Amino acid sequence: MTVVSMGIPTVRFDAASLAGRPETDLLVDRFGRVARDLRVSITEKCSLRCTYCMPEEGLPAIAAEDLLSADEIVRVVGIGVERVGIREVRFTGGEPLMRSDLEKIIAGCAARVPGIPLAMTTNAVGLEHRAAKLAAAGLTRVNVSLDSVDRAHFAELTRRDRLPSVLAGIRAAAAAGLAPLKINAVLMRETLHGAADLLQWCLDAGVELRFIEQMPLDADHAWARENMVTAAELLSVLSGRFELEEIGREDPSAPAEEWRVNGTSMTVGIIASVTRSFCSECDRTRMTAEGTIRSCLFSDREVDLRAALRSGASDDELADLWRGAMWNKWAGHGIDAADFVPPERSMGAIGG
Repeated sequence: MTVVSMGIPTVRFDAASLAGRPETDLLVDRFGRVARDLRVSITEKCSLRCTYCMPEEGLPAIAAEDLLSADEIVRVVGIGVERVGIREVRFTGGEPLMRSDLEKIIAGCAARVPGIPLAMTTNAVGLEHRAAKLAAAGLTRVNVSLDSVDRAHFAELTRRDRLPSVLAGIRAAAAAGLAPLKINAVLMRETLHGAADLLQWCLDAGVELRFIEQMPLDADHAWARENMVTAAELLSVLSGRFELEEIGREDPSAPAEEWRVNGTSMTVGIIASVTRSFCSECDRTRMTAEGTIRSCLFSDREVDLRAALRSGASDDELADLWRGAMWNKWAGHGIDAADFVPPERSMGAIGG
């Protein structure tokens, strides 16, 4: 085990033990879970500075040569689908739109793994200029991070006055057919009063809204359990304005529980990662922008694919490294444990 300093803290492992692992190509772990959903971070850079994610000055820069190239990303995605059972890919950041070669990455993956859904989580700043090209390249849908539709409040939360660009990006994504289009909003004490307004805006715009309990993944390490807004508190606030009918989860591994709104087909989702943990059903595997496999958001154990990839490892060898990383996945994030320690990396550095 070595600690490698590249601007963003990380603990790297060259390999992880496969001892006791059953004979299967899939990304199974010791608790019987199988990872099929791949989150690929492609940059640490972002055009916003959301208070719950990034420091005001942004994350330390990663040297260009330490990021996976477009071709390397396509190769790893191909290995994921063809050898270890990945069935959905989502590109994250930082902000993926900060990569000028994003269209090349999408097109390469679409050609390598046809039929596999390729999604993106984005803040939508500048998306209006690229949505059509991304859809043509093979992107299938987007999730947009948006915590407020009040311009002044948005600027306060993100430290940037870019709400008009975000809204234009959402409209462009819808026009390009990137559907279903979902809005992700992080629950915070300072946004709770606007939660009902945000839901009404989403209902009017015909997009799906999902609220996410704030997790201890902020770069400033200011998260405190006693200050967080819980799913129960949000439901109480929303119920004062809307009629909500609980639907639950159709897919046990889906992070969001859903409620039908006002008896319509429209729904609102809540991802209660802290108070209603779904770790036992988690099916995610993550790759950081530097090419390390991370089995859990809250574990700083990472297995380095980039070094192996660049030293001539075969696809089968890279697949085995990946399987080892996931075989050793934790049972859960452990936020409620007395000895819980937040990970060194923030969400912006890990990739959502």
